[in-house]
Amino acid sequence: MDTIASLFSFITTPVSWVIVQFHKVYGELFGPDTGWAWGLSIVSLVILIRICLIPLFVKQIKATRAMQTLQPEMKKIQERYKNDRQRQSEEMMKLYKETGTNPLSSCLPILAQSPFFFALYHVLNSIASNDTIGVINTRLLDSAQKAHIFGAPLAAKFTDSSSKVEALGATLTDVRVITAIMIVLMSASQFFTQRQLMTKNVDTTVKTPFMQQQKMLMYIFPIMFAVFGINFPVGVLVYWLTTNVWTMGQQMYVIHNNPTPGSKAQAAYLERLYKRVTHHGKTRGRGERAIVKAIVAKGRDRNEFERKFINGLNKAGLAAQADGTVVKSEPTATAQAADGEATASATAAGKRQQPKRQTKAQRQGGAKAAGEPETKTSLTKSDQPQDSQSAGGKKPAAGTRSKAQSGQRKGPQRPKSPSKK
Repeated sequence: MDTIASLFSFITTPVSWVIVQFHKVYGELFGPDTGWAWGLSIVSLVILIRICLIPLFVKQIKATRAMQTLQPEMKKIQERYKNDRQRQSEEMMKLYKETGTNPLSSCLPILAQSPFFFALYHVLNSIASNDTIGVINTRLLDSAQKAHIFGAPLAAKFTDSSSKVEALGATLTDVRVITAIMIVLMSASQFFTQRQLMTKNVDTTVKTPFMQQQKMLMYIFPIMFAVFGINFPVGVLVYWLTTNVWTMGQQMYVIHNNPTPGSKAQAAYLERLYKRVTHHGKTRGRGERAIVKAIVAKGRDRNEFERKFINGLNKAGLAAQADGTVVKSEPTATAQAADGEATASATAAGKRQQPKRQTKAQRQGGAKAAGEPETKTSLTKSDQPQDSQSAGGKKPAAGTRSKAQSGQRKGPQRPKSPSKK
């Protein structure tokens, strides 16, 4: 522990100072020696740190989505250079550089708050060991040791002995019950956060190894929290439970308002957005305009949820514009303009439909049924001499005429000589 303390000594004093400042405020409300004053000071420290980490959280979201998008390309590189690890690494780095993606960006919030976590751990451990640290002097040390959260001292651990717990003014049963409940809540919040990410905010159209890794982490992280949690002081458990709850709420907000494209969360968001836009006839706020602008810019690369959203606007007589706004327009024209896809079937539908060509027998049968004289449809010329027709002014049957004309020359035919009897 001394090694960790030396590594994070540069931040121990600032962390202890922040806790003391919050303690002064809450001490006026609840009393300086109460668990509420010290517990809320730790919770306020967490909230302050997480607010400062919001820009890193935004980068984490962007990096995670970029990694999900690159998974198919990464898989191709792994299969192409599976026997050459060095070339595989070079191609991976080249892909990251071309797309501007940093794999470590998804770990930035955890890495950034790690120094604060270890600094708080060392502060609380020093309180349990009756040692002053940072700006916590002897008077504040005595006050912190008297503070109990639901009967458990702030610096007590699940693994502490009965004598050590009694020295802090509590019983071993109270300490273990409270720490066990907090460890379960901490692990459950971590599991729910990861499960929410996997079931609602993952692109279901692309199956990649990244999804399998996330599924494994969904079960591994809660187990890790449960194993290591028995060695954390109650104050550190308060810190970690608070940061897990913050992460869960922050993620719920992001999933609800800015979901991953192709995920179930996006389908639900676009359905809500469609109802709002059709009700008001326009997009409201920069967030809605940014979403619509991104969908319009995709063109033919839209997923099924985005196409359904654009087509729904068209049916309602609205058209999504390139700047994210929505205007009224003709439904048919809007469909072609919104999708940007003028298909051949749509073009053919606008043209006049040509009548189906009838056969020769159908045309002759139709003429007889209508009581109209038959017209010549044979391959012979219309200026055929009158004597080529049969005597009595009757026209030969169509089948007879076609047989007589087959193999003959065009024009007047020379009469045949009388046959011998």
